[in-house]
Amino acid sequence: MFALKFCEKIEDFNRITKDIENGIKGFFSYGLSDSQKSFIIAGLKERFGKRNFLVVVPDALEAKRIAEDLEFFLGKEEVLYFPSNYVIPYETEAKSLEFTAQRLSVLEKLLFNNSKIVVAPLNALVNKLVPPNIVKNFTLELEYGREENLEEIILRLINMGYERVEIIEGKGQFAQRGGILDIFPLTAEYPYRIEFFGDEIDSIRCFNIEDQRSFDRLEKIRIFPAREVIFDEETGKKAALKVSQDLEEKRSALYSAGKKEIFETLKEKVGVHIDKLERGIFFESAELYTGYLYEELCSLMDYFSTPPFVFFIEPGRLMESSKNIAFEIEETYKGLLEKGHILPSASEIYFSVERVIDEMKKYPSFYISMFPRIPKEFSIGGVYSFQFRAVTAFNGKFELLVEEIMNYKKRRYGIILLSGNEERGKHLSKALREKNIEAVFYKSLKGELMPGQIVVIPGSIGKGFEIPEIRVAVISDTDVYGRPKVKQAKPAITKKGKKITAVDELSPGDYVVHATHGIGRYLGVETLEVEGNKRDYFALQYLGGDKLYVPTDQVELIYKYVSPEDKPPKLNKLGGSEWSKTKAKVKESIKEMARELIELYAARQSIKGFAFSKDTVWQQEFEEMFPYEETPDQLMAIEEVKKDMESDKCMDRIICGDVGYGKTEVALRAAFKAVMDGKQVAVLVPTTILAEQHYRTFAERFSPFPLRVEVISRFKSKAEQKAILKDLKNGAVDVIIGTHRLLQKDVRFKDLGLLIIDEEQRFGVAHKEKIKQLKKNVDVLTMTATPIPRTLHMALSGIRDMSLIETPPENRFPVQTYVVEYNDSLIRDAILRELSREGQVYYVYNRVQDIKEEAMRLSLLVPEARIAVAHGQMDEDELEEVMLKFYHREYDVLVCTTIIETGLDIPNVNTLIVINSDRFGLSQLYQLRGRVGRSNRQAFAYFTYKKDKVLSEQAEKRLAAIREFTEFGAGFKLAMRDLEIRGAGNVLGTEQHGHMMAVGYDLYCKLLEEAVRELKGEIAREEEVQPVIDLKVNAFISEDYIQNEALRMEIYRRIAALETLKEAEELEEEIEDRFGDLPQPVRNLLSISKLKLLAKKLKIANIIRNEDYVVFKFKSKDALNVEDYLKLVAFFKNRIIFSGTAVPSFSIRVKNMDDHKLFIRIEELLKEMANFLFITYNE
Repeated sequence: MFALKFCEKIEDFNRITKDIENGIKGFFSYGLSDSQKSFIIAGLKERFGKRNFLVVVPDALEAKRIAEDLEFFLGKEEVLYFPSNYVIPYETEAKSLEFTAQRLSVLEKLLFNNSKIVVAPLNALVNKLVPPNIVKNFTLELEYGREENLEEIILRLINMGYERVEIIEGKGQFAQRGGILDIFPLTAEYPYRIEFFGDEIDSIRCFNIEDQRSFDRLEKIRIFPAREVIFDEETGKKAALKVSQDLEEKRSALYSAGKKEIFETLKEKVGVHIDKLERGIFFESAELYTGYLYEELCSLMDYFSTPPFVFFIEPGRLMESSKNIAFEIEETYKGLLEKGHILPSASEIYFSVERVIDEMKKYPSFYISMFPRIPKEFSIGGVYSFQFRAVTAFNGKFELLVEEIMNYKKRRYGIILLSGNEERGKHLSKALREKNIEAVFYKSLKGELMPGQIVVIPGSIGKGFEIPEIRVAVISDTDVYGRPKVKQAKPAITKKGKKITAVDELSPGDYVVHATHGIGRYLGVETLEVEGNKRDYFALQYLGGDKLYVPTDQVELIYKYVSPEDKPPKLNKLGGSEWSKTKAKVKESIKEMARELIELYAARQSIKGFAFSKDTVWQQEFEEMFPYEETPDQLMAIEEVKKDMESDKCMDRIICGDVGYGKTEVALRAAFKAVMDGKQVAVLVPTTILAEQHYRTFAERFSPFPLRVEVISRFKSKAEQKAILKDLKNGAVDVIIGTHRLLQKDVRFKDLGLLIIDEEQRFGVAHKEKIKQLKKNVDVLTMTATPIPRTLHMALSGIRDMSLIETPPENRFPVQTYVVEYNDSLIRDAILRELSREGQVYYVYNRVQDIKEEAMRLSLLVPEARIAVAHGQMDEDELEEVMLKFYHREYDVLVCTTIIETGLDIPNVNTLIVINSDRFGLSQLYQLRGRVGRSNRQAFAYFTYKKDKVLSEQAEKRLAAIREFTEFGAGFKLAMRDLEIRGAGNVLGTEQHGHMMAVGYDLYCKLLEEAVRELKGEIAREEEVQPVIDLKVNAFISEDYIQNEALRMEIYRRIAALETLKEAEELEEEIEDRFGDLPQPVRNLLSISKLKLLAKKLKIANIIRNEDYVVFKFKSKDALNVEDYLKLVAFFKNRIIFSGTAVPSFSIRVKNMDDHKLFIRIEELLKEMANFLFITYNE
């Protein structure tokens, strides 16, 4: 916080503060642009800290920028961003959970916290809000040790708009398991776990969504409503009655006007809403009835505890914006009313914009503008002029920055350089010192800034500025590097547990693969009683209806059947030979493929390559210009690539990761490194549009350095191609980018050192052969946008050098996702909204048969848009032509099939519309949505379904998952799984794709891993003992303890996968944390798993209880040598009974022991035995 320190030295700033103290109203300040406005507002906030501030901005993008600048000057905690809650007025179905959460967070902080600075676009302030006292009544406060009725809390949460789920995966949800209540408030950073003991709150803890483990005990928490419109059943019933009366009145009016069909439409829509109001159930369109629910509604101003200072940014543009907002609301209202979509009373849900502005003008008002023009609507009490200047943009040209700093120093300016992050700051100050410029790096500005002093601090603002009056210059990282360094999401709290995945969830009816018996159908978990003891079994059904009961501790033998295609598999016959033949055939084929891969890898490793030098200073400068903070995966991949390049072996590495995950940056750094050693780089891509994309990226990133990048494709004239190829041969071209044109005979290099191949699987066989020739003796980096499963990656490790980039990038603006019923006005509005900011639109229509008719219909709906059509059945050249023209912005809307799923990266496309989205798979929806939001603009995705269509339960789930996708929940993991399995097919080729279908993906990976280990000569792990333990105790997880079958299955799977006693103890803690106190059968289950681990170490095959004794039998006579056996007999002679049979065994007496004592006795004995034989068991 340093704004006030400098502002107090500015004459007109001091005039403003005096005039405020003297009670003058209406302050007009001009001469301020970009971040200068935020700087002055921040100075005033520091000066009048106890006052609330409201900053009103003409549009959302500028509001976001101002909020970010203010966060730098004042700190993140002080600044609240209040977005608009609609994309199109009255379209209440098209709501964004992200925006709702931000708005509610502002309301909560204003109601319960100290003074804040709120930044809002003008259209965010027109919504009428529920009065603060009602919101307070609906807010839940819970405290440790207090008595509460759990059922009443659940009822309140439903009224507050929370959704009840089995397991929390996102905000606005709650889950109950016995006396444990999990809640994720929309306004909280982490979800809460409240544990009850009877009616008393026994503990309140935060927990992590990823592993569901709790951390940090809390004394008290506040649960704020999850919706802006909240009501209970009583209020809903009253409102429903009034709505019914209005609907009846409307019926008379429409019948008289001969508009019966319009009334039927209205009745159908409103009838559903009346029913939900009567039952007190929240629904998305509840906002349309706020006037019926509450007698009085209020504005944001009513939430401020003290009258705020109101700042009108660019008042002239604000007035223009107010006219547009009013027009949009009015036109939308008229259109919906005429079609019978809303009641006339819906007009009451918004304030008129004039009223909003007039209300705000009653408070101390500040008008901030670039130019000295005062709109007639505002009355002014004082005028203040600021003589700020914008600083030069250096765009990564370090020499220019040095020159400018020297100029400032000569004029005795104090200079603050913002570096984005700390690492950049330290590097920047060091680079300046190397140029004999004394620059110091501080984490924050300390003390006075002296004339001529240069201070580097972390942070970022939109645009730097200088203040000649006080001789200070603030240079932003945006000015220095060209773009600000975008921070990644902050790391989650360190987790104890294992990541929860919904991936392996089995539901009754799913196909499964049993390693020994083959493909069957999973029927569910069944509890069977054997000799008076209960245990759970997985019931599987095979061909002919035969059933197999698999004990839950053998869950590792069962895999969910997943294949690259959606076809159902053929069931095997229980006890038949077909499965063993299939498995043997697949095994042999896998072995053959692995052998080829290993031979290829070994041959490549033996070729001597060029060893590149360590990183240069230029390399460091080049990497600093990357405008995003690298993800951990990216950093790992970069490190692996550099290590490969610096060795004298030929690199052959694959980089796997979805589009936008940052593979190109890895390639850029590798290319730059190669060029620094005087080598040439070839970038080979499958399509012209990809060549254009890469050319732009490479040319832009390399522009501050004296390097030459060229592109060669069929869009270059023959003369241009000839000139480029001549320069390439002479070494004048450093990086050449091209399609298969690069593989032709006339392409010669002076000294090729690195070949980068993008999407190799998309090249034809002939091209692949030529690529093989080009690969000889050069380093090769291959990139693929198909995510590769980690299991496959592990199986192939050591025979293929692979780097995985799995971390999704942190977008500056997440894609706002709307799942809506199709309607023409929404589509027209969404397209025009994108066109108005000079953006482009993907319109996905997945039926090639009538895609042209759809494009024609769309052109009639939106005649202002230039529309093109693209689909996979078009001629390749024609398709490329269309895509390239779209890329160069010659078209506004691309009506296309899912052809845009892969590879396309057009930052100017920020609206996606998907027609009949209920017909798409989750992974397709996820990949489609990833095509937008690739710039620093807010992106929108509209997933539409047919009007009045009843969606299948699966489609509804898919669309719900995609809607909640701002945060990646299990839906994301499922989508990734789906994609990865397709990816595995791509990487391994067609033949292996067939084998994967035969045995299922998971078993395939296991067989591959085994084959690789065997061929590499690794000693196969000694056949592990699989101990059989039967202690005649109840050992199962009851439905009362974990109701959800998929969750029970997951816990069984994790118990079976335990490898150490420490893991067993951690899992025990986790189960207790998530589900409450452990019932004895669950404790028994975990105790059995511990005994199994110890028995494995000691090579004990059986632990079986026979009435008063427990008998322990070793695996074989070799499991224990004679010497050790005799030592054991001597050491334990009075405590255990040894048997001298061929296979050693011993027994202990356990008469009258309860379960707890029994397990303690056996565990202690096995540990003592292991210690005596020097066998470690805790690793």
